[in-house]
Amino acid sequence: MPFSPLAFFRTGPDQPQRPLDPPELRKVYESIRLRAFLAITIGYGFFYICRLSFSVAKKPMLDAGVLDAKQMGQIGSALLFAYAFGRFTNGFLADRSNIKRFMTLGLVVSAVLNLGFGLTSSFLLFVVLWGFNGWFQSMGSAPSAVVLSQWFSNRERGTRYGIWSLCNNIGEGLTFIGTTALISWLGWRWGFFGPGMICLLVAVIMYRSLADRPETYGLPPVAEYKHDLVEQRSAEVPVGTLQREVLFSGAIWVLGLSSALMYVARYAVNNWAVLYLQEAKGYSLTAAGSIVGVNTIVGMAGVVFSGWFSDRCFGSRRNLPCFLYALLEVAALVLFYLTPPGEPWLDTLAMGMFGFAIGGLMVYLGGLMAIDVSSKRATGAAMGVIGIFSYLGAAVQDWISGSLIQASKTMVDGVASYRFDQAFIFWISASIVSMLLPLTIWNVRHRD
Repeated sequence: MPFSPLAFFRTGPDQPQRPLDPPELRKVYESIRLRAFLAITIGYGFFYICRLSFSVAKKPMLDAGVLDAKQMGQIGSALLFAYAFGRFTNGFLADRSNIKRFMTLGLVVSAVLNLGFGLTSSFLLFVVLWGFNGWFQSMGSAPSAVVLSQWFSNRERGTRYGIWSLCNNIGEGLTFIGTTALISWLGWRWGFFGPGMICLLVAVIMYRSLADRPETYGLPPVAEYKHDLVEQRSAEVPVGTLQREVLFSGAIWVLGLSSALMYVARYAVNNWAVLYLQEAKGYSLTAAGSIVGVNTIVGMAGVVFSGWFSDRCFGSRRNLPCFLYALLEVAALVLFYLTPPGEPWLDTLAMGMFGFAIGGLMVYLGGLMAIDVSSKRATGAAMGVIGIFSYLGAAVQDWISGSLIQASKTMVDGVASYRFDQAFIFWISASIVSMLLPLTIWNVRHRD
């Protein structure tokens, strides 16, 4: 029988349930889902170091004359546009896929593309390679959310999603501290070689730890295992119908637009904050990377606290806590912009505030609120729709920010310098609108 890629990546058939007594069932179930949970949390964290490597290599590449700021914005946009459409497409595919194979392939190819990026100096090749990297990077988030829906029940969702969201901070922290150090020691090309080699190793470990659906192992669905509410309607409705409901949901579109504008600020800091600190405030690459790295470390607290905060203090309603987190994000950006040079503690405070805020917003707007109002059998679709909005926002940000920063370029004694005033106005304005949008869907209810 000829090899079929679609059949290879498709989720396996349900197996007859294994005759296990309750203690044996618990032992098997908990073992598999613990491994799978650790794999998506740590594994998706390493996706990030192959996505953000370009962000911390910008200053050395500018200084070497390899690229200018506008070209960097275009390269960043190539990744983000591809990632946006990939998140949408791969989100729908993930609902029907064997995540063990599907997600691992994404990390392997992304790692190889990073190695290729470090070998070239051609702008055109940079755009092509980074665009492909964006597509394969998109094979991480929605599959992770599908694993959470397949192996963890409704009552566990908020806590587990919050912990899983630490993967963003893991990857960003490793990038802003580890990759910047590697570039400082060995040059900008090693900002791509290092992540590429490490992620190939992580992909092998991830493949050995991930799992397909419980039913493919002869185990009961997680709702049955945890004695949680079973979706009677969803169990009878085809996956395609549930996915179409997600696609045309007004609440999902509002959340998607809000997430898109939040991603403007998130990727503005990820992609330009290191350069901003070097150009506008005179920090070294290592110092700038360390300050921006604080945003990812403190962000872990924001991630973990967000689920508990909304569940315990607001009865699992996310709108108001989301507003409070967004208000803190706006305040952090204003402080970061207004802090004068020579005030590293204020810059660090601003990045800490921003990280805490973005950590929570990544949980709420980045997926949890959309999953709450969608069928669990269409989790991948919900993540896909949010993803395409989010990363189109990030892509537009990179293009606009790069153009605004390049337009501010001045030459003094043959040395180029850049201003960030117009870019900050853009970033802060987007954050304010993002803060207000979720308040318009206050009365939308959760689905089981």
